[in-house]
Amino acid sequence: MSIDYSEKIPNNVDLAGDRRLQRALESWQPNFINWWKTMGPAVPTEDVYLRTAVAVGREGWAHFDHVVMEDYRWGVFLAERNSDRRIAFGEQKGEPVWQQVPGEYRADLQRLIVIQGDTEPASVEQQRRLGETAPSLYDLRNLFQVNVEEGRHLWAMVYLLHAYFGRAGREEAEALLQRNSGDLDSPRILGAFNEETPDWLSFFMFTYFTDRDGKYQLGTLKESAFDPLSRTCEFMLKEEAHHMFVGTTGVDRVVARTAELMHEHDTEDVAPHGGIPLDVIQKYVNFHYSVSLDLFGSEKSTNAANYFTAGLKGRWQEERRKDDHVLTEDGRDVETIRENAITTEEVSALVALNHDLRTEYVADCQTGMKRWNRVLENAGIDRRLSLPHVGFNRHVGLFAGHHVTPAGELVGPDVWEANRDRWLPSEGDKTHVRSLMRPVYEPGKMAAWIAPPMKGINDKPVDYEYVHLA
Repeated sequence: MSIDYSEKIPNNVDLAGDRRLQRALESWQPNFINWWKTMGPAVPTEDVYLRTAVAVGREGWAHFDHVVMEDYRWGVFLAERNSDRRIAFGEQKGEPVWQQVPGEYRADLQRLIVIQGDTEPASVEQQRRLGETAPSLYDLRNLFQVNVEEGRHLWAMVYLLHAYFGRAGREEAEALLQRNSGDLDSPRILGAFNEETPDWLSFFMFTYFTDRDGKYQLGTLKESAFDPLSRTCEFMLKEEAHHMFVGTTGVDRVVARTAELMHEHDTEDVAPHGGIPLDVIQKYVNFHYSVSLDLFGSEKSTNAANYFTAGLKGRWQEERRKDDHVLTEDGRDVETIRENAITTEEVSALVALNHDLRTEYVADCQTGMKRWNRVLENAGIDRRLSLPHVGFNRHVGLFAGHHVTPAGELVGPDVWEANRDRWLPSEGDKTHVRSLMRPVYEPGKMAAWIAPPMKGINDKPVDYEYVHLA
């Protein structure tokens, strides 16, 4: 199914056939462009080598070319509709999926779409000034690709709000541009999206850990009985994969360069030699992983149970699960704290759905650790990186208000404070990492703290001029 790029708003949802909706989105478009100009990437460019979606099929879906950033064709794209699709879970399992919003679920669906929509511009705002310290044109281009696609994902949610939620949806769409990451008066909804992304190590960690959370949240919404939401998320997941690739390979390259410097200078302390020590990389892993875990919410959640039962939000890869997809008789073990110790208790599987999703996420995060440790192993370095315990540095859910070490030991506030800078990035660590952030804009050149990528983008060479600066 091809996308119509002759329209003011590129789309494959026949906007031209709904003039009222088309006018509403065209009136929102200038506000979006103004937001992009004021809160989007700060580095002025002539054009950037970007991919643009041209179809929703599995093959040949994207086109690559140099594009003026402000002329990027943000639009509304849904995956192809399956007319035989049935609800796969919950009380209405087996019934036809919904093409309109059932009145009884209107408020809940709107809330889910708003929360997802709020994360998309937030990450662009967090990353606004990163281009000023890009380690290469290759990396600068990848940053901009992530940014424009997060902008398109905002369009995806705004389309649903305008098309299916009336005046309330239009008001929420406006509010998505009025909140800003880190704003004291009007912050973004979720805590992780009000954190700074002040350097490229943070960016790579964010795109690995926090965008991976986005993958899992989109995966649950893809299962929704509300078919337009499902089809929207299915297409977003295709674009989201690149964001995680940026994080995975970015950390790869930081670790590889650190290993080179360790060999070259025969020391673990590569900071004086312009590198990022493994201890500091581990602290950044600890921080970004723990902040991302908070995005899954409480381990026990009646809201998650109600969303599932109603058919609004399923599990990761719902239709591959070998159970009844109703879960009213099933139980799950979740962590709990009893008598100053971390243990487990059995609760209803419905109440434990956030825990179920988080468990899938944790297993996926481990693949990155194996990959990065393979880089160290191949370099002959004995040290290894690891994920901290799921209770470490948590501010949402069961572990909020408790202090858990990376190894999973419950400790008091005095022990936590005494060791905080061993486990999380200290001010000294952050200052050192930021001191390395110097822009490298010459094609083929690379900052000294990161290794070059294995290959370029879309079969282009690494030294290709991916970005033409203004």
